[in-house]
Amino acid sequence: MYFPVAGIEVSPWIPPVVAFCVSFCTSMGGVSGAFLLLPFQLSVLGYTSPSVSATNQVYNIVAIPSGVYRYIKERRMVWPLTYATAIGTLPGVFLGAIIRVKYLPNPSSFKLFAACVLGYIGLRLARDTFFKKAAPAKAAPGAGPGCAMRDAPKQASCAGKSLGGLNAASAGQAGQLGCSGKPLEAQAGTTGPRCGPQGSLVDNLAVSKASYSFKRVEFTFQGETYGFSTGGVLLMSFVVGIVGGVYGIGGGAIIAPFFVAFFGLPVYTVAGAALMGTFLTSVCGVLFYQAIAPYYPQMAVAPDWTLGALFGLGGFAGMYAGARCQKYVPAKYIKTFLAACILFLAVKYILEAFS
Repeated sequence: MYFPVAGIEVSPWIPPVVAFCVSFCTSMGGVSGAFLLLPFQLSVLGYTSPSVSATNQVYNIVAIPSGVYRYIKERRMVWPLTYATAIGTLPGVFLGAIIRVKYLPNPSSFKLFAACVLGYIGLRLARDTFFKKAAPAKAAPGAGPGCAMRDAPKQASCAGKSLGGLNAASAGQAGQLGCSGKPLEAQAGTTGPRCGPQGSLVDNLAVSKASYSFKRVEFTFQGETYGFSTGGVLLMSFVVGIVGGVYGIGGGAIIAPFFVAFFGLPVYTVAGAALMGTFLTSVCGVLFYQAIAPYYPQMAVAPDWTLGALFGLGGFAGMYAGARCQKYVPAKYIKTFLAACILFLAVKYILEAFS
């Protein structure tokens, strides 16, 4: 199938399959996957014109809503963080689009700068994942974070041990009800709490008690209170928006690790906000690229809507599946995958900049 705007020919099943595989993994960390699809389009498909940035953002528009829906439904969307991210990113996206078209039609020089930024973030995230000392436990032994029994709070502990003087038999086989025991959802004809990663209840992975002001935002997750500076998120989002506007990655690949590494936010709450912010900025970015295209008739600036939609369809299914499975995957695995992807992209950009 030939795509006239992109100037490439590729089988129509390849874009959605590639997008599904990429988005399934990346959406667990609040990343749309566009930052990996861009190198695929540049290096594999040979799509190198400035319109590739806009096409990548079309992918975001089509793919992201399914993942966002899952996070909203499961009450894991930190709305104040989402608002701050979107407000800060939008001006940067417009500025980045102008830089991409006017000053960087050949982005090799900017790739070196992006590689330095991504490399630093990836190394910081890897350090926090593998070398950061664990905080002292605040709960009693055997009680994982957020492991409050939903249907029978006084019958069994999260470690599968009886509470309140009840033995295992009177607790209804407490070893199977606790987060450290066998999940009840795997047993036919039983009901009870569903177990997630790190001994936590899936049904307790929801955000609550969110409060925000112009200076600071705080919310509660799994019994712990987290907070961040509103001004810091706005400033960081603006810088990320510029990078996202230039490369058409939406900024999720950069901003999600920042939230985790610099602001200390749990990855389970960052994912939804990063995806929603990426979606909003991608909509504005695509419209802006389309609007300025007539002013640059000598080059392809407007997105290839057909190619972007094919990528988006695969991403739509992949993000829904990834968002649904995220709560069952330990946070360390998600962080490790994000760090590996970002470092891989940084090295790739460095090699391309000097080649």
